[in-house]
This record gives sequence, structure tokens and C-alpha cells, in this order.
Amino acid sequence: MTTSAVLLHIGSEETQVIVRSDDNQEKSLLLTLGSQLTSVGYFRHSPPTPDEMETAIMVVEDEVVRIRHDIPPGAKLFSTDNDIRALARIAGEAENEVMTLSLDAVERTFDRLALVINGRPAHFEGIPDGNDFAATLLILREFMHHLQFDEIVVKGTKFEIPR
Repeated sequence: MTTSAVLLHIGSEETQVIVRSDDNQEKSLLLTLGSQLTSVGYFRHSPPTPDEMETAIMVVEDEVVRIRHDIPPGAKLFSTDNDIRALARIAGEAENEVMTLSLDAVERTFDRLALVINGRPAHFEGIPDGNDFAATLLILREFMHHLQFDEIVVKGTKFEIPR
């Protein structure tokens, strides 16, 4: 049974990734991705245009893939981020101390964002209309997809990576 785990924190200017391997070794990695950094850097419109989103996807994907060899196979993904907790609620998860957000739910939420990007009012989809939300969702989606996480467990703020 694997005990490797990854703790994800999507900040405004950078994303911190703490990796604990099966032998309890910890490694801290920084990605030059953040909700505001990505939003300000790539989104000129609110909501972003399809072209702006495509450009941001390519940049985020390249940065996420850079650390793929640092992620142990079978590792579990965790976060204490309030923005990811809010995203889980928007995706339909009930508010709890521990919430599990599946990659499928993240993809469905991203599909709702795509509808907004293509002209549908954000309130019709029940999502915030701010570009920081779009950037956070994008980073989480690409992180989970390209590093092959099926779900992320969101826990309260007093959380340590399980041993």
C-alpha cells in the first residue's frame, strides 16, 4: 500500500507542491503559476476569450508537466486551500471538514467555465465571473489531469500530509 502523498497549494503568485514519498522523504516544489499571476498574465478580458484560455492552458500544462517525474506513482493528492474548497462546493460537493473532489467533477466545472467563456452568463452556470477563479480552476484541472490524479481531498487548515 502506498503512503506517498502530494499537498497542493495554489497561491496568488505561485503554486507550492509538497511531495512525501513512501520512505517519508519530503520535497518542496514551486510552480510559477498562481491564480493572480496566471489571470493577469494571460487573461485580458473577463471572462477570458477562448484564445486567451488556450494560451493559458499551454503555459500551465508546460509548467505542470515539468514536475511529473517528482510525483510518485499512486500518490494521493491533498489541499487545504479555501479556493479549492470553494471550487469543490461549486462542483456540487457538500460542505464538510473533508471534501473529495474528483477529476470528473473538475472537468465538468471546467466545461461550465467554457460555456461562460463562449458567452453564457456566469450566474447561469453558478460560477464566479472573476478571472482568478478561472485561473485556479485551470491550474487544478491541468495539475490533476497531467499528473494523473483521479481526485483531490480537501481538508481543514490544520492538516498535515498523512504518513
